[in-house]
Amino acid sequence: MTAALLAVAGCGGTEAPATVEAAGAQDGTDAYPLSYDNCGSKVTVPRAPTRAVSLNQSATEIMIRLGLGDRLAGTAYETDPVPADIAAAYRKVPLLSKGLLKHETLLEAQPDFVYSSFASFLTAQNAGERAELHKLGVPTYLTEFDCTYHASVAGGAKFEMLFDEIRAIARIFGVREAGEKLVADQQAVVDQGQELAQKVAGKPKLVWFYSTAASSATPSVAGPGGLPQTVTEMLGAENLFDDASTKWPEVSWDEIAARKPDAIVLADLTRGYPGDTAKEKIAFLKRDPLTNKMDAVRNDRFIVVPGQAMDPSIHSVEAISAVAQGLVRLGAPR
Repeated sequence: MTAALLAVAGCGGTEAPATVEAAGAQDGTDAYPLSYDNCGSKVTVPRAPTRAVSLNQSATEIMIRLGLGDRLAGTAYETDPVPADIAAAYRKVPLLSKGLLKHETLLEAQPDFVYSSFASFLTAQNAGERAELHKLGVPTYLTEFDCTYHASVAGGAKFEMLFDEIRAIARIFGVREAGEKLVADQQAVVDQGQELAQKVAGKPKLVWFYSTAASSATPSVAGPGGLPQTVTEMLGAENLFDDASTKWPEVSWDEIAARKPDAIVLADLTRGYPGDTAKEKIAFLKRDPLTNKMDAVRNDRFIVVPGQAMDPSIHSVEAISAVAQGLVRLGAPR
């Protein structure tokens, strides 16, 4: 379950904190300070943040979609083309680092809130551990899709978790109405994808190929507990690595070939690492002496999905339609 937001009474009473919904003023605004449980941490926000720092692009995009661009003191780790309709607002946010944001640089921005989509960014080696930031008076929010790096989400990663995250950020910043509108927009895309999913024939076996290790051609593929698993299930398909122990296990091409996928879903990444793009992935699969013998490779049974849609973000909902369209195009499993 994602963050349950609570409003802490500010007048010295002994009653248990009420939920935000119950603690709002008559005009619908939220009372502060707010407290919430998030990824095992109890966090308190004394007031609506005005100098937030987002540690990555997907967090930044959520805030801008909520109309919170002017509350951002900085961002980092921009890895994908910014959608045209929010590009102007995005460019107004100071880019504190092209890569991972470091602790010293974060503190120089004097943030009053830090938001991250990745657990690995909130570590001592990067922006700083959450507990340390909280001691410094800087509240944080970490997506509950990645409370622990690469660990599968208990009970599965559902789109409702993404919607709850949007609502949580909206409540923290006091813009609940904007949160509900963004959730409604996201739900509409999910509904469209599910409608298209009805046209998928059979129960196709899929491998979701995200990237290769920097020092080898070892692929990272989608395991259980992530959004690719959820999308696969929504399409009535089968994820061939749903028996792995993590969301993104590194496996061998021998194992992939042995499991005989009907189609390979390729992440088209734009972060600039070697072998990241779908075009590079296809070129590798076609020339490698093992993979080029796979039926899915010989028959070009590839489905390309933007990398942003494989990681939890407001683009994730687009993966349902993208994969459904690919499966409809490829037809029933052979």
